[in-house]
Amino acid sequence: MRIAAAALLAATVAVAVTASASASAAPITVRDDDGNVVTLQKPAQRVIAMAPHVTELLFAAGAGDKIVGAVTYSDYPEAAKKIPRVGDNRLIDMERVAAMKPDLIVIWMHGGFERQIEGLHKLGVPLFHSEPTKLEGIADNVERLGQLMGTDTVANATAADIRQQFATLTKQYSNRPPVRLFYQVWDKPLYTLNGKSIVSDSIRLCGGVNIFADQKVTAPVVSIESVLQANPEAIIGTSEKDYGSVDLWKPYGTLLAVQKNNLFRLDGDQLNRAGPRMLAGTKALCEKIDEARQHRKN
Repeated sequence: MRIAAAALLAATVAVAVTASASASAAPITVRDDDGNVVTLQKPAQRVIAMAPHVTELLFAAGAGDKIVGAVTYSDYPEAAKKIPRVGDNRLIDMERVAAMKPDLIVIWMHGGFERQIEGLHKLGVPLFHSEPTKLEGIADNVERLGQLMGTDTVANATAADIRQQFATLTKQYSNRPPVRLFYQVWDKPLYTLNGKSIVSDSIRLCGGVNIFADQKVTAPVVSIESVLQANPEAIIGTSEKDYGSVDLWKPYGTLLAVQKNNLFRLDGDQLNRAGPRMLAGTKALCEKIDEARQHRKN
């Protein structure tokens, strides 16, 4: 009886081990932000990040040590500065990308990059398109990248924390009186972001109203005259002090934002990159919009 029991136990363990091995070898399948199915036979070990926000998402997902290549301006966190470069937002070195032997490439679509997609497809490496357009998409990206990289435990915990912090900000600010604002990305040319950009989702969370939300182009070039005509109560700039500064509006004394002393500058990397640092960027944005509300009392 003991021998039979032992044999049965051994068989049970063998089945469990086999089942476990089979499960671990199962393909990993997720959908990217285009809705395309991305399938890997095993967790990626060599990934290339084709945008600064992608680099930040991968680090947040616990996969920073698996990034073998990144593009210019991938400078956060500090460890990202040491990752070899494969190009910038205008031109990718396809030969270098191929030499790195990636098993996953995470891309971001924009005007200068679209023409290079065909070259990446020819490499035969799975592509994951990361482009969150809503704040909730940041946590979603972290989770899906964690699946692809085999770092689910870290990624899921990070995603849960991101969701909780955005929920806290929403509860704190979303029901406050609206503030019409102009979001200035740059001034040469003067351009902004429309209502479909993820930044506008931050603006909405804070109770702000983007005066150019209805523009069809994601990053439209606008005129000084059109801003003066819209007469926003606040202007938020995200450029450096001496480049694209909101100070350009100071001579326009008829502008409500100037009259109310509501010319604000924030860290563009925390707002214009669709990564985890948008938590800090959104919090800072909410605080500036709230400051504009306080100026109404004066």
